[in-house]
Amino acid sequence: MEFLGLHILDIIVLLAYLVIIMWLGKKAGEQNDDTEDFFLAGRSLGKFYQFFLNFGTSTNADQAVAVTRETYRQGVGGMWIQFLVLFVTPFYWITSLWFRRSRLTTLGDYFTERFKSRFLGGCFAVFTLIMTFVGGGVGYMVAGKTMMAITPKPMEVLTVEERVVVEEYKEFQELMGIPHAERTEEQERRHDILQQKSLRGELKSFFSYTDPVVFYVVYGIIVAVYTMMGGFRAAAITDSIQGILIIVFSLILIPLGLSKLGGFEGLHASVPAFKFELFGSVTLSEYGGLTVFAMFCSQLVAIVAVATMMQTAGSATNENSARFGIIGGMFLKRFLMLFWILAGLIALGLYAGEIHDPDLAWGYMSRDLLLPGAIGLMLVGILAANMSSLDSGSVSNSALFIRNLYEPLFPGRTEQHYLLVGRTVIAISLLGGIGTALFVDNLLELFKYFISVPAIFGAAIWLGYIWRRLTRTAVAIEVFICFAIFAVIPNLFLGLDWARYNPDFLVQTKGYSEVYKTSATEEDVAAGRAAVVGDTVEKEVFIEPKGIFFERVVRQDPENPDSPLIGLGRFEAELWVLSWLGIDFTGFKKSQLVAARFFFVAFFPFFLLVVISLLTKPVEKSRLDYFFGKIFTPIQEIKEEDDKAVAHAANHPESVSAKKLFPGSNWEIAKPDRMDWLGFGGSWCVVGLVILLLWLMVTIK
Repeated sequence: MEFLGLHILDIIVLLAYLVIIMWLGKKAGEQNDDTEDFFLAGRSLGKFYQFFLNFGTSTNADQAVAVTRETYRQGVGGMWIQFLVLFVTPFYWITSLWFRRSRLTTLGDYFTERFKSRFLGGCFAVFTLIMTFVGGGVGYMVAGKTMMAITPKPMEVLTVEERVVVEEYKEFQELMGIPHAERTEEQERRHDILQQKSLRGELKSFFSYTDPVVFYVVYGIIVAVYTMMGGFRAAAITDSIQGILIIVFSLILIPLGLSKLGGFEGLHASVPAFKFELFGSVTLSEYGGLTVFAMFCSQLVAIVAVATMMQTAGSATNENSARFGIIGGMFLKRFLMLFWILAGLIALGLYAGEIHDPDLAWGYMSRDLLLPGAIGLMLVGILAANMSSLDSGSVSNSALFIRNLYEPLFPGRTEQHYLLVGRTVIAISLLGGIGTALFVDNLLELFKYFISVPAIFGAAIWLGYIWRRLTRTAVAIEVFICFAIFAVIPNLFLGLDWARYNPDFLVQTKGYSEVYKTSATEEDVAAGRAAVVGDTVEKEVFIEPKGIFFERVVRQDPENPDSPLIGLGRFEAELWVLSWLGIDFTGFKKSQLVAARFFFVAFFPFFLLVVISLLTKPVEKSRLDYFFGKIFTPIQEIKEEDDKAVAHAANHPESVSAKKLFPGSNWEIAKPDRMDWLGFGGSWCVVGLVILLLWLMVTIK
């Protein structure tokens, strides 16, 4: 028995999960007496809860879907849209120590205390709250698209207009399968028309029973209610349960998909060999080696600006709990990402050319491979993965609002008053993401946005912890300039006809043909291009011109080849600024354009901060002595003793100087101790293990 495409067993599984989550939120809320309990769980979370809290907070269903999406679209090289965080992981060993020893509640508190500037703390709070709507939209969009793929409408119930859209999508895929040189003039003309429609998002492989607006609202209300009841403690408790569900939903599709393809041998027979390359070639992929390195640099800058990091580390009983919790949780996620990559390859082998939106690949596999009841379990896993990030993120955002915006304006109110306001902010931040989910339809666009924008504040956080000379004026100017380049201009120009129709912004790279060698697939044998599967064959692929300053450059009228061009998608303001230096991007490959953008994102903020700091007045020495005295003082078990230790370090900066790698300088870098070497070095060993497992996974046949 089904209801709108879902079996009754799947509905029962979903409802049972939601009831349990609500009950846990209510029980956790009974232990919250003040804002420290609500926002930091009383700084009482040990290694177990820290492990699952970090794992759950950092692991979203959108990341699983993004890795699968890009692997489906680009091959194994596409995994780097998320997998590049593997190389960032060891640095969490350093940042978690800083955040716990800061003894603060929010990252906004860091800006207020480090630079003696409520203005900067408030700016970070406003920035993060705005980004919350974007981040929340990602979670809604992934869950919604998975639900849509699981509940498709049969062809017989489609309207005439919907049926035409689906049939044109199938026609476009058939034309894409014909080599460029073998198409007739009419086929080439039809291909160009349908390609323009595809770029505009007008072609779809199916329509669904699921109404995204209704789904987003119901889902948002559920997360808001249990988080408002239980706060950060509820997030930690439910994340420990949701962590298990995330593991289940990450593994469940793999054996079923491989079985349908005929094992790893069948997988390699169905997917071209170049799709298994760890680094895509610069000509055939968006993720060449240089591109991955550039994205890594940008991601490394951005990781410290994630609002939940200060709060997650701050909720730990001590610095070791914070360090081991985050490293353990993050590496569990990295291991699971191997299965997300494999899921993308399986989806490519099963559905190449059949899906109009790669974001739907996970839902397609769920519907096709799972039995009733198991589909409900998959949906529970997707919801759990998103909830585990939405809940802790919303509590962090609430704390930012209270600590860095509301309390400075309305001081001296009761704890219950602040709790009420905090719960209200949670509801607003969670439901506000629905607008983003409706406005943005492409998960990849949002991920590239997320990698760049947090670097605005990330550079100031990195330098602020290690360089005493960094000034508040430099941070304020850098934030203003970079926010304009990374966030304002890309969105502003998208809505201005002056920009979208400007010929200078509609420049494209040159299209070209590329011949590559690969192992023959079953499709090649059937087409007569090879005698048996595995033979070496040569194939030609035509790389279409790529917009440089706009993500997509399309004709206004897809049916008219003489129609004027228009820019769609994100405006790449970073490349626009670089073009002022005389750089000609028309000869760049797409992967090189991406690399140029992310190198700019990673290093331009540091350039501004250093230059402006050397020209402006530094922060008062006494304030800096207190701040860095805390960072060099280990956490004490008893609060009174901890306060005394911090006060002694602040009043005797010479005792801190002896612990510095460069005594007497402005560089506040601590001499590494045994725990630093073991944790940081050991983390790189685990990175090597993950890479080895990845290599084995893509080479096994």
